[in-house]
Amino acid sequence: MEAAETHDWDPGLDRAFAGGDERVLAQAYQRFGPLVYTLALRTLGERAAADDVTQEVFIRAWKSRTSYRPDAARLPAWLIGIARNAISDALSARSRQRHIEQAALHLVADPVPAPHAGDVEEVADRLTLEEELEHLGEPQQEIMRLAFYEDLTHDQISSRLNLPLGTVKSHIRRSLTRLRTRLEVEHGTP
Repeated sequence: MEAAETHDWDPGLDRAFAGGDERVLAQAYQRFGPLVYTLALRTLGERAAADDVTQEVFIRAWKSRTSYRPDAARLPAWLIGIARNAISDALSARSRQRHIEQAALHLVADPVPAPHAGDVEEVADRLTLEEELEHLGEPQQEIMRLAFYEDLTHDQISSRLNLPLGTVKSHIRRSLTRLRTRLEVEHGTP
């Protein structure tokens, strides 16, 4: 701020501003608004952003006028301090916005592949089967897990569990019937 601009600013206006005189706010805006705008425009490089910062500076100044101490600083210097903070805030907001936009573009460019309908159905079937297997007693539960999840044959299950082949086949047949009945009742499948 040029010395001529601040020197011909009457210090009595500082006190009137601190006291809540709206006419002094209008005078300060008319007098120092272009300077604040120029500072903001040089830093931010965008007219709309400079307009926003200029308005923000005078809103902040008016709202915090009760904390302004005319003996500590002249009003023009205090306004420039507020302007520096507002410009800094605008730069930070711009940086955050760009970060968000880049993150969004990254998500759009590298989207998580949508699951295929078959994958969803397979997971749903597996969860349903797991839930229904929990209702079976032993050794049926273990026999069915070996058949479904390890894809073992009746002979392999018989050998692994040291059970007669006929017993394994009977357990599988009864368990499948029970599972089918439960699924039909609970899920309305005819």
